[in-house]
Amino acid sequence: MTAKDSGHERQPDDGRDDAFSGPLGGHSPVVIDIAGHELNHDDRRRLLHPMCGGLIFFTRNFRDRAQLTAVTAEVKALRADLLVTVDHEGGRVQRFRRDGFTHLPPMRVLGELWMKDAMRATAAASAAGYVLGAELRACGVDLSYTPVVDLDHGHSEVIGDRAMHRDPRVVALLAKSLMHGLLLAGMANCGKHFPAHGYAAADSHFELPMDKRSLKAILAEDVRPYDWLSDTLTSVMPAHIVFPKIDSWPAGFSARWLREILRGRIGFQGAIISDDLSMAGARAAGSALDGGIAALNAGCDMVLLCNQSIVDGGAPVDVLLDGLLEAAGRGAWQPDAVSEARRLDLLPLTPPLPWDELMHHPAYQHALERLP
Repeated sequence: MTAKDSGHERQPDDGRDDAFSGPLGGHSPVVIDIAGHELNHDDRRRLLHPMCGGLIFFTRNFRDRAQLTAVTAEVKALRADLLVTVDHEGGRVQRFRRDGFTHLPPMRVLGELWMKDAMRATAAASAAGYVLGAELRACGVDLSYTPVVDLDHGHSEVIGDRAMHRDPRVVALLAKSLMHGLLLAGMANCGKHFPAHGYAAADSHFELPMDKRSLKAILAEDVRPYDWLSDTLTSVMPAHIVFPKIDSWPAGFSARWLREILRGRIGFQGAIISDDLSMAGARAAGSALDGGIAALNAGCDMVLLCNQSIVDGGAPVDVLLDGLLEAAGRGAWQPDAVSEARRLDLLPLTPPLPWDELMHHPAYQHALERLP
């Protein structure tokens, strides 16, 4: 599906800088964060930058629902095409937990329920996806980076109970059910962390993990959910992990993994969104700017830079945005209209239910009852 087919064809005047419609072809690959509860002058300037395509929220950005909804409304008033995102999986990775947001269980709970009652587990997964997506959308958030489809090998503490199950078949079916719930709420999805983050023990936030298994072993297990769900996943996030028997680059900077295997062998057509370029696991590519160029050249459509608006007044964000613009101008990476269409395809196609209306909506009430 193209941006035009999905109803997101860009209009001539969308409030962006004139440079956006120039020779770069309108590709806005960077997702950035903001420092506080409201947009400041620098936030607005960065969100209007031609390289900026989205915003990611963190817990520090949330005071209450009214504040969150006001910020998302202001973001959309600046640029209706900006993708507003958050890491909101349930369990320990749930950014908004107060003022009415449902406390969702860690995804391992769905796998545990599967072992007792598989059909009940799939219903609970759909319910979790619907509640998650509907509550976020009621506050103006377009996309949550979920589901985690890493296998629970028992090695990775950073994944831990974020993984649904050890069996890739169970993971795929529960993830598909959760994505069905998201779809009912009008939200796209993001499978992560391709090809695998559940086997390597190290936490890629703080060091560069290594998974020494063979390609055959990884394809036989960890990659299977991506293959089975390739027509259902709307976006995928690769891991900052090196698989030395396949490539010396971490997967998120590896054309072998992204272009040859994910796009070529599996046939995935959705958006590929890098994990945070400020993580230690991304430093194999150098600076965040070096990493952004490497990720885009390897096959990513979008790149994330997180928690840098609170560093030196957001100077690292400016370095990435301005640096990518300059690098495109000199041919260090090639902006891609197809990548931009994939970004736009992640935007919701239907209006959300307002919060007060959602609270009384029969489908939402039923989903709450079916949560594990």
